[in-house]
Amino acid sequence: MSNSTNTNTSSTNAPSMNQYKIPGSRTPNNRQSVEKPKEGKKTLKRLAAYFSSEEKRLLLLLLAVVVVVLCSVSAPGLQSQAIDSISQGRFSDLSGILFMMLAVYAVHSLCTLIQSRISAILSQSIVKKMREDLFDKIVNLPIRYLDSHSHGDIMSRMTNDVENISNTISQSLSSLVSGILTIIGTVIVMFYRCPQLAFLSCLTVILTITATKFLSQAMRIFFRKRQVILGELNGTVEEMIGGYKTVVAYGRQEAVIETFNKTSDELTKTGIIAEILGGSMGPVMNVINNIGFVIIAAFGGYFAINGIISIGTISAFIVYAKQFGRPIDELAQIYGQIQTAIAGAERVFSIMDEECEDKSGSQTLGNSKGVITYKNVNFSYVPGKPVLHNFNFEVRAGHKVALVGSTGSGKTTVVNLLMRFYDIDSGEILIDGVNIKDIDCNDLRKHTAIVLQDTVLFADTVKNNLKYSNENASDSEIEEAAKMSNCHTMIKRLPDGYDTMLASSGSNLSQGQRQLLSIARAFLAQPKILILDEATSSVDTRTEKRIQDAMVKLMENRTSLIIAHRLSTIRDADCIVVMDEGRIVETGNHDELIAQKGRYYELYMTQFAGNAT
Repeated sequence: MSNSTNTNTSSTNAPSMNQYKIPGSRTPNNRQSVEKPKEGKKTLKRLAAYFSSEEKRLLLLLLAVVVVVLCSVSAPGLQSQAIDSISQGRFSDLSGILFMMLAVYAVHSLCTLIQSRISAILSQSIVKKMREDLFDKIVNLPIRYLDSHSHGDIMSRMTNDVENISNTISQSLSSLVSGILTIIGTVIVMFYRCPQLAFLSCLTVILTITATKFLSQAMRIFFRKRQVILGELNGTVEEMIGGYKTVVAYGRQEAVIETFNKTSDELTKTGIIAEILGGSMGPVMNVINNIGFVIIAAFGGYFAINGIISIGTISAFIVYAKQFGRPIDELAQIYGQIQTAIAGAERVFSIMDEECEDKSGSQTLGNSKGVITYKNVNFSYVPGKPVLHNFNFEVRAGHKVALVGSTGSGKTTVVNLLMRFYDIDSGEILIDGVNIKDIDCNDLRKHTAIVLQDTVLFADTVKNNLKYSNENASDSEIEEAAKMSNCHTMIKRLPDGYDTMLASSGSNLSQGQRQLLSIARAFLAQPKILILDEATSSVDTRTEKRIQDAMVKLMENRTSLIIAHRLSTIRDADCIVVMDEGRIVETGNHDELIAQKGRYYELYMTQFAGNAT
């Protein structure tokens, strides 16, 4: 073994869950530009790709929308005919016209209902696929990404941003299509009935386009900004809830409230501006529409007096003008929602565009002996700040090797690289002479069990939590693993034994109980390589002794790496590697290192003298 440089991921040198924030996270003055979607057209194309498997529903929706538009366009013409029949005394034609109007409105209502139903089904189907794709991406992201991004913001993209897309598809998609078709159909009919009056009516379109362009630019800024701040707010809440005991223990409630209120106030201000801009579309469009009504009334009356058009045509044009303005109003009002959806989709796709964890490798461990070799390994969490410098280290097959040293000396990074949680910058890590990059990552982890200092349990039964490492384990194997880890009796005392439901993260158990279950889970995996990272740090001395006895059985004929601050737990290790500031300073067994009276001797004597280490 040779000297090496390393840094423990549990130390201050390694990235923690929220050490590196997403752009703009929790730091308003550092927030990146949010003026508009960076690639709006590209985002829309990617959203459209999710509709490729929904052709039948899209065709039905389009058919329903077309029928609704045809009914909307034809109804004012029938109304014009009815008025002309009354004004000209042709009452015999009136009943037929009224019957046609009734039929048109009935078909209009039925197709509107069908349109709403299809839109709802379509939105849920599309969003289901998007959520599945996003979740699949998240669970395959490198640990480096999850360590360096706010978990609350990632959750916000899965929930808030995807929900905004769902609302837009269900509420705005059909309105967008029908609005465009209604405008086109109405304009065609208006020019057919009276080109002069239609041309004058369309002059208001210039005002509409100008107002829409001005307001949409302002809306684009604040709707995207609102989504970013909402992600920050979720990150704050998620972090506070996760570390609530620490917040209370240090009396930081007021500081947490102040941070939350600061972000919340910014979200409120941005949200108010965004909603004001979005809500102003309707009133502005109404003013423009009223101008159109004045134009129709004035010039329509003049044309009627001169016999160019009939009274019924004036009535039809008033309806057409309203019908022409209504979809413009709707399009303007849903524009904000569309912008929110595009901004949300952009945030969702930004995660989907991240590179998945590299799990490549064609070889398997098979009948591996478990010889682990580090050759000239260099590694850094942050580019330009190397953590491992030309690290060389070997663990013999079936040996129990302990890594010790002060916090930040580099112990956990060694095992993180072995598990391929992070990729090394250069050098090689070998198992039985095979580079771990050539070993299938899933197979590597399948044959490697790791017990971390921070125990992770899921909201499921005790039995299913234990089976997480071996889903094919039988009940007898589960109980045997629990007995070997000395937690069988503890489990039997739970309300429903092995079928007891655990709360999220196992919060209804003590830390020591959670750690015992985590160790039992490692027993059940029957690994070729065993990694114990401070595995007994949260149990009492008596329980620790029972766990040590059980581990002796587990580690038989297995290569074991143990990281421990309690030096009493590794006295029987075949080899103890002492690390200091990322370098191996001593190696040997317990007696040899004590005799050397070097760094290990200082750590050991200081610890057992009762002083802090």
